[in-house]
Formats: sequence, C-alpha cells, structure tokens
Amino acid sequence: MASESGDVITILGFGSLLSERSSRLTFPELTNFRLGRIPNYRRVFGHPASIFFQRNIANMDTLEMSSLSAESGGPGFICAVFEVPNRDMMTNGIPSEAFLEREEEFNIITVPFLENGSKEVVSEGILCTRSTDEEYVRRWGTARLQKNYGAYGVSTIWGWEKDSGLKPCAIYLRHCVLAAESMGPECYASFLDETFLIDRKTTVRQYLEQNPNILTTLPPPELATRYGG
Repeated sequence: MASESGDVITILGFGSLLSERSSRLTFPELTNFRLGRIPNYRRVFGHPASIFFQRNIANMDTLEMSSLSAESGGPGFICAVFEVPNRDMMTNGIPSEAFLEREEEFNIITVPFLENGSKEVVSEGILCTRSTDEEYVRRWGTARLQKNYGAYGVSTIWGWEKDSGLKPCAIYLRHCVLAAESMGPECYASFLDETFLIDRKTTVRQYLEQNPNILTTLPPPELATRYGG
C-alpha cells in the first residue's frame, strides 16, 4: 500500500505509536495495525520534546527529557504500521497544517519500509524524522520556540551534541519499552538493541541495565493511560 492514496495514508510508528492503545488515542480510526521494518534509518533519543515540559515529566537537572526521532544512515529498526483516513493530513506528499501541528518539531517525510517478514521494499509510509532549529523557526517563528522551549530553559531542540549528556525522558522511555514488549519479542528486541541515546552508541538495553529503576517508576496518575505502554 502506498503511503498516500487519497482516502488513507500509512503511518510508521517507532516510539509511543508502537502501542496500538496509544496509537488509538491519537488516531481513533486506525486500521490494520501491524509490524514492519524501516531500513537505513536509526531510532535516536536525540531531542527534547516540549510536551514533556508541559506535562511536567521532563527533568532538566538530570537532562532526562529527550524524545525519539528517526534519522537516516542507521541499521534500521522494527516499527508499527497502520492506516488512517487521510482527512486533512497529507496532499501530494506534503503534510497539512493540522498534521504539522500534531508533530510540530519533526520533518515529516515518506520513506520505504518492509512489511513484517518481507525482504523486499514494496511499500511506503509516513515517518517523523530529525529536523533543525532553523526549520522549526521558519515554520513556526521564534516566539513559538521561546514559548515551547525557551521558557523551560531549553535553548535548542535539535542542536544537542553527542557528548551533551541528554537522556531519555524516563516516563516516556518506560512507556515505549512496554509498548514494544506488548508487540512481541521481535519488536521488543529491536527497541532495546536498535534504539540509541544521543551518543549514537549506547543502546536502550545498555541504558536500562545501568538504570533499572526507570522500568519501575510509574507515571503520574493523570498520565497513567497516556504513558502506560
């Protein structure tokens, strides 16, 4: 199935959208939820997400505040694949304003993927990939950057260096791990071994071995459903 056929589009999820339950909070009308694989991309905890500050689950003191994005040039990873009605989301490969609002910091593009078990790329889907601060300002303006990031003491979204010490938001990381685990051993192993911290060397498996308390730290009660795996 193509990524965009007019009536539906194919979404590729790699973090919270690995959970069908979580995906349905954002896309209630999704269909055909399944696994696939995105080749030649890397899944990285490489940027802070404004929503973590807004929901008070980011930790500036420890730099545990990063979210996931995909970037080209990696080994690939298992993802979730599903279709949603194309209602004001994409037109001729261009994201709508509404879709951009939902995924404000990302570069939204169409990439090839493999259906689970297939060795040939026969499909395309929509993926949220790494962007730049310059692109964010071009799209939304400096006032929005200041409101969503600067007000929390964050001066850059995408400019964090590999040695910056940026770490995953703990509540979000736990949520993603539980979501991946719920999709079976292949997806779970991929998330642990094919997801990297900001240094592009440390895997999530290694990070959790060093910080096992993350998996036992529950989200605030009001966010239990949103970040419950």
